[in-house]
Amino acid sequence: MQKVLKRIIDIIISGISLLILAPILGIISVCVWQQLGRPIFFKQQRVGLHDKVFEMYKFRTMLPKVTAAGVSLTKEQRLTKFGRFLRSTSLDELPELWNIFKGDMSLVGPRPLLVDYLPLYSPRQRRRHEMRPGLTGLAQVKGRNHVDWPTKFEYDVTYIETFSLKQDVQIILKTGLSVLKREGIETQEGTFQKRFTGNTDGE
Repeated sequence: MQKVLKRIIDIIISGISLLILAPILGIISVCVWQQLGRPIFFKQQRVGLHDKVFEMYKFRTMLPKVTAAGVSLTKEQRLTKFGRFLRSTSLDELPELWNIFKGDMSLVGPRPLLVDYLPLYSPRQRRRHEMRPGLTGLAQVKGRNHVDWPTKFEYDVTYIETFSLKQDVQIILKTGLSVLKREGIETQEGTFQKRFTGNTDGE
């Protein structure tokens, strides 16, 4: 019953949020177009409930890999000051509200990750796909990009095993506080988190 209520809450909150935030979404779209050009949205395939692949939407935060003059840019060069602002405030993730409304995602759950990671999970880690991926989740309020992959996946599975709407509310409140404080945005190695390359402990 709680999972049914969770989906109903997702639809109501994401739908209302899209309506209320429409002017802000419009302003950000214009700013992205002026600062970074087209396309305005970053679209990428991610893995959702029961390993189903879907297309996730974000505001674009990076310049193209190659400039009009044919010069290749590093990730650090591609991420502009404006892009860093969108990421640090989590404004780049607002388009995911549409994914939530459609049913690809939920407000709270394990973050949706790359399709490439599917064959790399241990059986326990793959349990993270037993619920819809979330805009935020337990791993995000426990450190966001500052925790390593095995720890993050353990938080994801723990969330599924201990799921309750009360916990969802707590995670949403903690996420809001973290965003205001801009906590956990960058990894210790820099702005970009290292890719997951598989387990090394034999699992």
